[in-house]
Amino acid sequence: MIELDGSAIPLAVLRRIADATTELRLSEPAKIRMLRAVETVRNIVESGEPAYGVNTGFGRLSDVTIPRDEIEQLQLNLVRSHACGVGEPLPVRDVRAMMALRANVLAKGHSGARIETAELLLAMLNRGLVPVIPSRGSVGASGDLAPLAHLAMALIGEGEVFANGRRQQSADALAGQGLSPLKLQAKEGLALLNGTQAMCAVGGLALERARRLVETADLAGAMTLDALLGTPVAFDERIHDLRPHSGQSASARRLREYLAGSQIRESHLQGDPRVQDAYSLRCMPQVHGAVQDAIDHAIGVVETETGSATDNPLIFPETGDVLSGGNFHGAPVAMALDYAAIALTSLMAISERRIDRLINPDLNEHLPPFLSQHPGSSSGFMIPHVVAVSLLNEARVLAHPASCDNAPTSGGKEDHVSMGMTAASKLRTVVDHATLVLAIELIVAAEGLEYRHPLRSGVAVEEAFAKVRSLIPRLEQDRPLTKDIESLAERISVGL
Repeated sequence: MIELDGSAIPLAVLRRIADATTELRLSEPAKIRMLRAVETVRNIVESGEPAYGVNTGFGRLSDVTIPRDEIEQLQLNLVRSHACGVGEPLPVRDVRAMMALRANVLAKGHSGARIETAELLLAMLNRGLVPVIPSRGSVGASGDLAPLAHLAMALIGEGEVFANGRRQQSADALAGQGLSPLKLQAKEGLALLNGTQAMCAVGGLALERARRLVETADLAGAMTLDALLGTPVAFDERIHDLRPHSGQSASARRLREYLAGSQIRESHLQGDPRVQDAYSLRCMPQVHGAVQDAIDHAIGVVETETGSATDNPLIFPETGDVLSGGNFHGAPVAMALDYAAIALTSLMAISERRIDRLINPDLNEHLPPFLSQHPGSSSGFMIPHVVAVSLLNEARVLAHPASCDNAPTSGGKEDHVSMGMTAASKLRTVVDHATLVLAIELIVAAEGLEYRHPLRSGVAVEEAFAKVRSLIPRLEQDRPLTKDIESLAERISVGL
């Protein structure tokens, strides 16, 4: 059981929530804070003093005061009007994370939503009712308005949900679980819509997967290095102590550990005329480490955001103030996710170069062309490299930052937007592609090691080789490799 209290949620915990391996509930302190905020909203309604989103219109219509008897209809109209997303539904895992993040924002006690609102979100999560949320339509300005509106529609019984693997009307699914649809009160529609929870859910889960890819790249690179009879001298600790970036030092340390005790290395210490390797081998710590630092930075940004109040206006019960600001703007998250996508594309690029060195007879004298046992009559690993290049090309297009774009919306009131949801969606695809490229490198590098037997690499490399071989047999003759690549990529995603 995980208690939500408005604090930051580590991405490892968010992954557990997305995978439905835990139940959630509100903490008691969170309930107390929410009650105080609701009381503040009620006082505003009774006083008749205009407060944005409580008794006024929205966006360009914020100067229009709403009569007291229309306040509930105002919130309902807000949700209905904003629920106009398009495209294929977001994956169930992403929506589960999004639901938890939204409930956590409400738990901070600065949104003015009732306890019942957050508890219905968590009850749906705990019982496997997941709103159907179209994946397109957010510019990350007043937050992820369209995606969050579809989430709210499910709460009020007017949207759709996935339940038991089927898509059905929310009202029917709620009734089947003994739950009643929510009747929105003052400020609650806005409290459900303002925020960055869609981009944080999609981007955060992508980053959680990306975190492991750097270590996978180090492992694949170590395997490639030994297959190519490369040298680990470039990973010497003394070199990296003189440039102490944390990611670089960590990558160099892993590479030293992976290659420690390699018989292959010992076999060519003498008589090898090469002084140093190509950059794709020699500079692995510098490149892989920079990628790790970028991902770590992005994770820090998103985890901070998971415990932030991103509503507007924000309620301050201790003073009774209701302050309008811009915490819903997705710029911090959007820029961090763009940065991560750029970094992962570099990781793919250096991996693709190593794949080419393994199979290209013009770059490698020590292995047969394309690692084929019958070059000419068999193509070996020629086309998996082509696939890697194709994936890299798409990632390079997606690495163009979404956050540097802008198109004013809402009649010019929202005249600068973050495009954070676009950044998150792009990152998820780049993570998918990077995983596939690293799977290809591992498969090809494992084949390269076959030509070094009976000599063995370092213990960690040999363990990885065994794991690859447990899924994928040696390529003794040409065969379709799609399932091999995809099965290893799936294994990488959960930890090789």
